[in-house]
Amino acid sequence: MTSIPEKPALEGLEQKWDAAWTAQGTYLFDRDAARAKGRAGVFSIDTPPPTASGSLHIGHVFSYTHTDVKVRYERMRGKTVFYPMGWDDNGLPTERRVQNFYGVRCDPSLPFDPDFTPPFHGDAKSLKPADQVPISRPNFIALCEELTLEDEKAFEAVFRQLGLSVDWNQTYRTISADTIRTSQSAFLRNLERGEAYQSMAPTLWDIDFRSAIAQAELEDRDQQANYHRIAFHKSDGSGDLHIETTRPELLAACVALVANPEDERYQPFFGQSVRTPLFDVEVPVLAHPLAQKDKGSGIAMICTFGDVTDIIWWRELDLPNRSILGLDGRILADAPDALVTDSARSAYAEIAGLTVFSAKKKMVEMLEASGELLEVSKPFTHPVKFYEKGDRPLEIVSTRQWYLRNGARDGALREKLIALGAGMNWHPDFMRVRYENWTNGLTGDWLVSRQRFFGVPIPVWYGLDEHGERDYDRIITPDAASLPVDPTTDVPDGYTESQRGVAGGFEAEKDIFDTWATSSLTPQLAGGWRRDDELWNLVAPFDVRPQGQDIIRTWLFSTMLRSALEDDRAPWTDASISGFIVDPDRKKMSKSKGNVVTPADILDQHGTDAVRYWSASSRLGADAAFDPQNPTQVKIGRRLAIKVLNAAKFVLSFPVSDGAQVTHALDASMLATLDQVVVDATRAFDAFDHARALEVTEAFFWTFCDDYLELVKERAYNQTDAGQPSAALALRLALSTLLRLLAPVLAFAAEEAWSWFEEGSIHTAPWPEPLGIEGDPTLLTATSAALIGIRRAKTEAKASQKTALETLTLAAPEDTLEALKSAEGDLRAVGRIGTIAYAVGDALSVRDVVLAHQEA
Repeated sequence: MTSIPEKPALEGLEQKWDAAWTAQGTYLFDRDAARAKGRAGVFSIDTPPPTASGSLHIGHVFSYTHTDVKVRYERMRGKTVFYPMGWDDNGLPTERRVQNFYGVRCDPSLPFDPDFTPPFHGDAKSLKPADQVPISRPNFIALCEELTLEDEKAFEAVFRQLGLSVDWNQTYRTISADTIRTSQSAFLRNLERGEAYQSMAPTLWDIDFRSAIAQAELEDRDQQANYHRIAFHKSDGSGDLHIETTRPELLAACVALVANPEDERYQPFFGQSVRTPLFDVEVPVLAHPLAQKDKGSGIAMICTFGDVTDIIWWRELDLPNRSILGLDGRILADAPDALVTDSARSAYAEIAGLTVFSAKKKMVEMLEASGELLEVSKPFTHPVKFYEKGDRPLEIVSTRQWYLRNGARDGALREKLIALGAGMNWHPDFMRVRYENWTNGLTGDWLVSRQRFFGVPIPVWYGLDEHGERDYDRIITPDAASLPVDPTTDVPDGYTESQRGVAGGFEAEKDIFDTWATSSLTPQLAGGWRRDDELWNLVAPFDVRPQGQDIIRTWLFSTMLRSALEDDRAPWTDASISGFIVDPDRKKMSKSKGNVVTPADILDQHGTDAVRYWSASSRLGADAAFDPQNPTQVKIGRRLAIKVLNAAKFVLSFPVSDGAQVTHALDASMLATLDQVVVDATRAFDAFDHARALEVTEAFFWTFCDDYLELVKERAYNQTDAGQPSAALALRLALSTLLRLLAPVLAFAAEEAWSWFEEGSIHTAPWPEPLGIEGDPTLLTATSAALIGIRRAKTEAKASQKTALETLTLAAPEDTLEALKSAEGDLRAVGRIGTIAYAVGDALSVRDVVLAHQEA
């Protein structure tokens, strides 16, 4: 126990108790206890690993507090808690941060420089990509490792200040040797079972990151565009068909025109052909239901590839691939084979090597000069696909990539994923629909390869034929015992380094996994899958996956998929989904909108418990507004935390005598009321409704402080009063219960107050149970109402609350009057009342108030 300070304060509690919890191992996973209890006695959390590429934001504080509140409750309920923390290091965001921080870019063709020093060590965002210093892949990866480690230290410091009851011994990184081993092992098992495969296909491509992008990483952003009305010439010379397109620069990649089969305007032309303007290539006019009759002229050109719909048309109508875009986003130098005339090749030469923007401008000029550009519409906005972390619209290029089957083309797998989702508990339940909608709406398998550098290497090599060409049918995989491997530096069994890149030898796969391909394995990474069988069996399937609603389509779905493929089960029993943080205008906070609030200043200014209170006041799935200039809920939370300390000190000032029992009706009434609060809060916590648990507890706490404490303090002070032992004991019992009810939210204030009269941490103390002391809860309600009425009467008489009263009358129904009489002594003491008279009335009221020393 610690001594009670003269003036309790919140300042400094975070540092004090974080140090104490660390020294005492308060939150360490106790494997011996878990082993003794078995899986049913463990509560395991598949904690979100934040992306270590910058800084945490207020949304992290919000959602991670939701998890921590539930975890603290389960720990107090007697569960052995497995609460790990991961850091998501690898991926495109980390690479971009390194480029902007150090002013470098990766060039895999360069050799490793052991003496390399980056030109910047801070903000290099203003540098153009061309001005970034090119460095070798090993040098670049070393900088990624260096910066993410620094970010992780900063993240941990914020999370410790936030009071997360994480076991910091159970941490992992998504780029460590263990992680790479786990990720590569899972992929090789997918490959062996036929769930992973490689394919040459149209690919959504970010020209800045120079990498393929998966469906789950897309977002639509409104962009300005113009329709260009262009004349295609009928092959029989009978006239023209007019199309309208926003992408005239792709005219050389046109492979067909398409209209809706029910569009009577174009039905006569289906099966016929037209010739493209400028390039004079014959293309068919086809029908497809995705063509929109009311969009543009109702007939569109199919290019390889202008948008995602082009891919569908190309695949379903069995059209040729005439791609003209390179991986750098520029028009390829070589014209498609279909361009056979000198004029066509000359026209193509005008756009070859240009960016998409410049090619569009040039193409418009040429079409205008030819007379085939009939009209350009006024600007309008329409949704365009972006990589969620990218700055420019995605293009579609043809590349060879690795895929993982996800149910998009496998009905049985899709139905299994839906069934596993339906078998889980979702908090709130409507979030399940988002998962199902995403699963049912998938249009292609999961693209898991990336053309980047800092990530988990795809663990395969390719045999080279006698001409030194890759034989994609001869994939060489490592033995599981040799993992982790980097194919670009390691050599497959049966080969030597001298055979790398030569005929009859081998070649490395240079791609890495998409970051979600590793993050989808967070249960396996944290839970010791295939490296610690005992731990895995104690924690898996995990009890809960807490996360944000925006990554149901990515993290939750992908983790479900990996578990379904590997273990034929859901990876957790419950999913708890937090809402968004929105600004005062109800706009979602995001870095791209520039309205993000970083948590450090808020935590320092208001105290952690105040911020935890604000977070816990919001239910799962509900968006919460945050105004850093006037954080009302945070201020309310701070007031509550301070009141907890002051109330605890006050209650502890009343000594509890040996053998004391609760004998007074008002004390019994208060404790009986508190018993129901315990029941309600417990039920709410069990249902993942932390906001309701806090609501009922807080409401009672203020009644306890404002009314009950005031009512009984005179009796509790008076050692000669026969009711003093009852009051002191009731106060102490209530304090113990209330502190434990509030401990999951007010982690620091509750621990501080608990330490003044109890041994050990409140966070490992048992969750309160109803005391079962018989009492009538209506007595506390009635007495509180009477006290409020007395205070109001003094206020209306413009008298101080300390003013004595000679007499007053309490009017109420008969049964309420009888209850009030049992608390008369406390009412007279707190109100400084000489005589209380009673009268029967329809409702409780205070009347006939006579101030002391005043004529009646």
